[in-house]
Amino acid sequence: MTAPAPSARPSLRRTLLKLHRWLSLGAAVFWLLQALTGILIVFHWEITDAGIAGAHRPTDLAAIERRIDTLALPGSAARAASIWTAAGAADRYNVYYADAEGTDRSVRIAGDGTILHMPRPDEESVMGFLVGFHHDLLGSWGSWIVAISGVLLCSNLVLGLVAAWPKRGTWRIALKPATRGPAAARLYTWHRAVGLWAAIPALVIAATGTMLKFEDGIGDLIGAESVSLPANPPAGEPIGFAAAARAGLAAIPGSTLTQVAWPKPDDATWRVRVRAPGEIRRAYGGSFVLVDANTGKVRGTFPAGEAAPANAFMSALFPIHTGE
Repeated sequence: MTAPAPSARPSLRRTLLKLHRWLSLGAAVFWLLQALTGILIVFHWEITDAGIAGAHRPTDLAAIERRIDTLALPGSAARAASIWTAAGAADRYNVYYADAEGTDRSVRIAGDGTILHMPRPDEESVMGFLVGFHHDLLGSWGSWIVAISGVLLCSNLVLGLVAAWPKRGTWRIALKPATRGPAAARLYTWHRAVGLWAAIPALVIAATGTMLKFEDGIGDLIGAESVSLPANPPAGEPIGFAAAARAGLAAIPGSTLTQVAWPKPDDATWRVRVRAPGEIRRAYGGSFVLVDANTGKVRGTFPAGEAAPANAFMSALFPIHTGE
């Protein structure tokens, strides 16, 4: 009597293929939505600005300060928080402030302080919805879902790449899809070829996006230090926005203003962000100047080009992910 032959154990390649297939099917819809929203919001700054009418006005820092003073009157309960470049059309800015009732507000202004758009506190644009969906599914729990799905996507891309890796001498065949034969076979060769061509770029995009969801933890892990100085106690009337912005721009010649954050009650420091010449971050830049709100002098200058390797790595994640 002959004993039955033991069943052959599935090969590692077959196991990887099966795991890759089921992971892909399980998360395919979510990944597709992430990919589509990611493509749509690449130019969300430009698209948003295109929908807001208004002639171009060169940046006039004094005029912008006067406009901000009308939004958050000095001595009132209203408080300005920050101003950011709109990052779409040139010389447009978003001012963020709390009104006298404590409601957070924002307003889009031209370079001369002219109000272009003042959304209602509960108003949300289509592009804003898409950005929120792509970043965190419109909520804190969604942020964790996006982060976990990013890790899953990265691992699945690696599994797929390993499973599809051609044997020596078969690369040309693997990279060129079949045009003849059964439909199922041709579809497989197309899937494999597209995967081999696109896996590395897709992995870079997915990995950088996932790391952005764990930005603080990864920054701490690799030793990236935030731009900061010891608190500067307030002493008298602080300098205004225009003086602080001019000091920041002068500290890094040739730079463009991208953001200014107002001093805090316990720290009389203006935080000025600029885009220095040659930076890879197109929209907001990654260079900072801290200006003393008591005296108007520069407390510290932090050009992106002189950043430590860990800080440069963290700063590069966003432009690599978005293709800035």
